[in-house]
Amino acid sequence: MQAAHYVYKGLEVQPLVFPRQRTKAGFGHSYDEGFDAAVRINEPGAQEGARSRVFALPAERPFESSGDARRASTAYAKRLIDACPEGESILDGEQ
Repeated sequence: MQAAHYVYKGLEVQPLVFPRQRTKAGFGHSYDEGFDAAVRINEPGAQEGARSRVFALPAERPFESSGDARRASTAYAKRLIDACPEGESILDGEQ
């Protein structure tokens, strides 16, 4: 299954959402402890050599739902991209 992504200011943004706890043996999922999130920001297209970075969301507590985590990761990516100085790329250096 392809993860959802979209283009924001010329960069692809892909929310990454995952359960906080690993799934225990014999169970189908482990969503009771909530979700953590990150976001991948990369150059558009799937060309080889395209630059990409993953940023973990700074959250003190887990998100209650995968939708909350997805929305938060999208908003975080927009803030990172918007805060990048003119003439620089979020894909360069440490943020």
